[in-house]
Amino acid sequence: MTEMTKPTAVHLVGSIGLDTVEDVFRTVGKTLGPYLRRAPDGEVGGRKLWISWQYPLLRASVFLKPDPSGAVRPTNKFPLLTLADGVKDVRFGELGYAREARASYLDFMAARDRGELPKGIRFQVSLPTPFAVVSSVVVADALTAVEAAYEQAMIAEVAALCRHIPHQDLCIQWDLCNEMIIWDGQRTDGVPHADQPRESILGRVQRLCAGIPADVEIGLHLCYGDFAGRHFVEPKSAERMVEFANALARAIAHKLAYIHMPVPIDRTDEAFYEPLRDLKLAPGTELYLGLVHAKDGVPGTKTRVDMARRFAPAFGIATECGMARARSEELVRNLLAIHADICSNG
Repeated sequence: MTEMTKPTAVHLVGSIGLDTVEDVFRTVGKTLGPYLRRAPDGEVGGRKLWISWQYPLLRASVFLKPDPSGAVRPTNKFPLLTLADGVKDVRFGELGYAREARASYLDFMAARDRGELPKGIRFQVSLPTPFAVVSSVVVADALTAVEAAYEQAMIAEVAALCRHIPHQDLCIQWDLCNEMIIWDGQRTDGVPHADQPRESILGRVQRLCAGIPADVEIGLHLCYGDFAGRHFVEPKSAERMVEFANALARAIAHKLAYIHMPVPIDRTDEAFYEPLRDLKLAPGTELYLGLVHAKDGVPGTKTRVDMARRFAPAFGIATECGMARARSEELVRNLLAIHADICSNG
């Protein structure tokens, strides 16, 4: 890898795995500051398990109840939910994402003012899709009604973010996990309700992006899951991700700031990366490849970077998914250091 072609940008997918938001900003700024375009708050506390923190909100709703069958989700064993007796219309209030982000934005501004984060960096808010949240814990008969209500609540969360955080500071990332796996076509118990047509998947993302102002960044994280630190299924190659990315880029009217794609640790073969030749992103849309892994560190990451460079346009680097789940603080700091080494030394 030459000096001219080494990756010079790092993307942090969402969860970081440190104890506090202040520690997240201080640590990522010190370790990766020159290479960061955006910084998430690390999804501390209960948010480190992605959508799991939304289950109590759904369970507390007067419109829902545990399904009488007693069925549970096979991964996390949450009891599945259905409509409460006599309910036809479902409504949700605050989901908590905007309120958490507004608090973290205060820490973001303070860290930037202290010089711990570089000037010009944006505050990244990573959000799950309503389909991912609802389909994971709601039975099929109630899915349409509950998802529609949750989608309206999520759109309201985004509107609140855009009201309270200056647009030039804000990046909204949609985590497309269930959608990516369904698009891929590999069935898994971890992703129920997989009979969604592709047009429906694209329509959902279009609606989520439609009201976001043009000066707020939008990024997309294509995800294969991270339950217990592992993907639900492994991508056979980058082909389905490239298909999905191209379809999303065509479907979403808002310019995309970036797209992130995961790369499994054992894929150093040409067959995985070759479909990246067919990626069609608009000028200015960044590509980040999630090819940083702690297990084989800098040497293994360099091998994957070198192979990706044969087929991909210019790209930055990232981990496959968030760093928090099933990972110690020591491992998280090691992952951050690997990113810095790759960008500084090639």
